[in-house]
Amino acid sequence: MKRLRIFVTLSVVAAAFACGSANAGGHVGVFIGGPLYFPVAPAPYYYYPPPPVVAMPAAPQAYVEQGQAAAGPGQPSGSWYYCDASQAYYPYVKQCPGGWREVAPQPAPSN
Repeated sequence: MKRLRIFVTLSVVAAAFACGSANAGGHVGVFIGGPLYFPVAPAPYYYYPPPPVVAMPAAPQAYVEQGQAAAGPGQPSGSWYYCDASQAYYPYVKQCPGGWREVAPQPAPSN
């Protein structure tokens, strides 16, 4: 039994050498047990390139024009407002007890 084991071992070694020289660069091996290498851990995080930075352009501001309310003092409508009670125009008079009267704008008098 001991001779048979030695014969098989030598035959395997001889076959490995014979096949190794016939295959240029090829490898033949016989091993018993686990692999003869250790598993490699993944590379640390600092070996990987950083993710690209994506800068999104700012969205343009949208201006929404609101509908104009009823005309009155303080509202830009191209009209003037006259107070009959104080006999003056807005904004020289801030409050009018009798209500405002809308007047078409008049050009300034030329001298």
